[in-house]
Amino acid sequence: MSSKRQIDFGGRPFSIETGKVAKQANGSVMVQYGETVVLVTAVASEKKREGLDFIPLTVNYLEMTYAAGRIPGGFFKREGRPTDRETLISRFIDRPLRPLFPKGFQNEVQIIATVLSADLDNDPSILGMIGASGALSLSDIPFDGPIAGAKVGRIDGEFVLNPTHEELEMSDIDLFVAGSENAIIMVEGSAKEVKEEEILEAILFGHRSLKPVIALQEEMKSAAGVTLRKFELRRPETTLYEKVSAVAQEKLKETVQITEKGKRREGLENILQSTFQELGAEDEPSQQMARVAFEEVYRKLVRKLILEKKQRIDGRGLSEIRPITCEAGILPRTHGSALFTRGETQVLAVVTFGTSEDEQKINSLTGETYKSFMLHYNFPPFSTGEVSPLRSPSRREIGHGALAERAILPVLPSNENFPYTIRIVSEVLESNGSSSMATVCGSSLSLMDAGVPVKAPVAGIAMGLIVEEGESIVLSDILGDEDHLGDMDFKVAGTSEGVTAIQMDIKVRGISKEIMKKVLDQAREGRFHILSKMNETISEPRKDLSRHAPRIVSIQVKQEKIRDVIGPGGKNIRAIVDQTGVKVDVEDSGLVKLASPNYESIEKAIYMIKRLTQEVEVGALYNGKVVRILGFGAIVELFPGTDGLVHISQLAEGHVKEVSDILKEGDEVLVKVIDIDPQGRIRLSRKAALRETKQSAGEKSKEERRE
Repeated sequence: MSSKRQIDFGGRPFSIETGKVAKQANGSVMVQYGETVVLVTAVASEKKREGLDFIPLTVNYLEMTYAAGRIPGGFFKREGRPTDRETLISRFIDRPLRPLFPKGFQNEVQIIATVLSADLDNDPSILGMIGASGALSLSDIPFDGPIAGAKVGRIDGEFVLNPTHEELEMSDIDLFVAGSENAIIMVEGSAKEVKEEEILEAILFGHRSLKPVIALQEEMKSAAGVTLRKFELRRPETTLYEKVSAVAQEKLKETVQITEKGKRREGLENILQSTFQELGAEDEPSQQMARVAFEEVYRKLVRKLILEKKQRIDGRGLSEIRPITCEAGILPRTHGSALFTRGETQVLAVVTFGTSEDEQKINSLTGETYKSFMLHYNFPPFSTGEVSPLRSPSRREIGHGALAERAILPVLPSNENFPYTIRIVSEVLESNGSSSMATVCGSSLSLMDAGVPVKAPVAGIAMGLIVEEGESIVLSDILGDEDHLGDMDFKVAGTSEGVTAIQMDIKVRGISKEIMKKVLDQAREGRFHILSKMNETISEPRKDLSRHAPRIVSIQVKQEKIRDVIGPGGKNIRAIVDQTGVKVDVEDSGLVKLASPNYESIEKAIYMIKRLTQEVEVGALYNGKVVRILGFGAIVELFPGTDGLVHISQLAEGHVKEVSDILKEGDEVLVKVIDIDPQGRIRLSRKAALRETKQSAGEKSKEERRE
C-alpha cells in the first residue's frame, strides 16, 4: 500500500513515499526535495555468508544523466563505471549506516540509491542518505535507525541548511552531517580556515535540523507496522569468551605493550595460535569463533589500560604526538616533493605542474566542469607489510584523496595568480594510523617545495575516543589499532588560523557537545605542534619554481582582439607555436595563457601577440611596410592585420608626381598616424614622420653642443 509524507525541510518541500515502486525489494522509498528525486532500495540476502568478520554491506549511489536531461558523452552513450563523486557519496552513505547493524550480522545487504531527477539546486546526495535510512527502516532488515543527513553552509555569519550550489560558492563552510535523534554519527566537509568553535556550532545546527526528518521516518515506520525477519547472528558464546580470556589474558598484557606494530602483530598471532591449540579449536568454524572472542578480549584489555592507567599501546601520553621528521625536495627531477614521517606512518608527496590542457574534465549532472587541482592517494600493500594484487583505486583511496584535497584547496592561489594545473600524488610508504592526515602534511610541504604561493601551511591529525560507563578519554594522533579498537575516528586538518577539512565517524550511540569540543581543542593543539615541526623544514614557498617545471604566463587582451591572435583558420596562433614552441591557450574572456620550459620563448610569444593585438594611436610613429601602390597613394601595413593610407600629398615635402617615385612595394617606411576616421580608416603621413625625426635630431644635436 502506497504511503507518502511531506514536511518543510530548510524552507523547501521534502517528501518520502513508499509502497509505489520497487516493491520486491525488502524496503524502498522515493525521496523528493524540490524537483530532485532519488529512488533508494534495500535488499538483504536470505542466506548468510560464512567466515566474515565484517558487516557485508554494499552501497551504490548512481547518478543517471537523464535526471538532468542530458545524454552521456563518449562512444557508448550510457553510464559507465562509477565516477569519483558517485564513489565518494556511496562511501559516506555507507559509513553512518554500517555501525547500526547488529554485531555478528552476516547476511549481505545492498543499498542502491538512483538519482531519477535533478533540479541542480537540491543536492541528491542528501536524499540518498535519508532514503537509505528510510528504506532500511521500512524493511524487515535489522537496523538501529532511523538516521538522516543534511548539508550546512554559512553565508555572512548565518548558517544555511542544505545550501544550493550557488549559495555554496558564497559559503565559508561546506559540511555534511549525519545523525540519529540523539547522536551525531558522521561529519564530512571543508571550511575556509574557520575556527573550531564555529565548526562545532555548524555541526550542532545540522544535527538539530535533522530531527524533523527522523521523526517523519519514525511515523512511517510505525504506520507500516514493520516486523523484522529472523536472522541468525554469528557470535561466540559467553563461555568461549571466558575460556579465551583465561588462556590469553596474561600473555596479552605483555604483548600489548610492544611499541613496534610489526612485532606486536607477530606476538598477537603467536598467542592466537597457541590459544587455538589449548582450546582444541582445529576446524575453521571453531577457529573463527575463537578469533572473534580473542579480538574482543584484546579490545577490552587495550581500552582498560587507556581508561584506568592512561597507558597507550606505544607508551605515549593521551595527547602526545608521535615523533615527526620532514624532508623537502628529495626527488631531483620532479617539480616538488616531500617526505613526511610520523611514527610508523610515512608519506611521499609529489607535485606536478601542467597547463590548462591538463585540467580534469568532469561530466556530472550539473554539466561540464574542469578541475585544475587534483590530489591522488595511493595505498600500496607493502605499506602495511602485506601482499595483494594491484588494482584500480579503491573507495578508501578515493575517499582519503578527496579528504586531503579538500584540506589543501582553501590555501591554494587563484588560477589568475598562479595559472598552473596542479597534481599531487601521495604515495603511502608506511601505514600505522592516519595516512590521510600524513598526506595533508606531506602535500603542504611538497607544494611549498614546488614554489606554489600557498596562503599558509596545512597539517592534519586524527583523534580517537574511548568511552566506557560514562568515562571518556580523548586520544591524539591515533594508531591503526586505536582506530580499530576505539569509538571514534575524528580527522581535523587546517592552518594556524582555522579548520580547512573535517571528517568524523563514531561507533557509539553518541557523544556530547562537551566531548566534541574537547576533541576539537585537543586536535588544534596537536595540529599546531605538527605545523611547528613542518616549519622547521620549510616554512614558506620557495621563491623560484623547479627548473624542470613549465613556465606559464598570462596576458590579457581585449575580447575583440581574440580573433587577431587566432587569425584566419588559426594561422596566427599556429605561427606563434611554430616559431616559439610555446603552448598557447586563449580563453573567451581574452586571457591568453602561455606555457614553455623557458622564459625566452614566452617573451618572444608575448611580443608576437602584442604585435597582433596592439592598437593604433593618433600621433604615434610606426615602421611600416608598403603592401600596395595606388595612383593616389600607398597602403602601408603598420603591423599584421592593421594598415593605413599614405596619400600622395603626404609622401614628401613639395609636389610628388608619381607615388612610385618615392615608394615601392616591400619598402619599409617610417610613417606617422595623423587621423583615424569614424569608420576606423587610418590616415598616415611620411612627410610628417620625416619632419618629426629631423626636428628630434636637431634638438638632440643642440643638446650635445651645449654639453
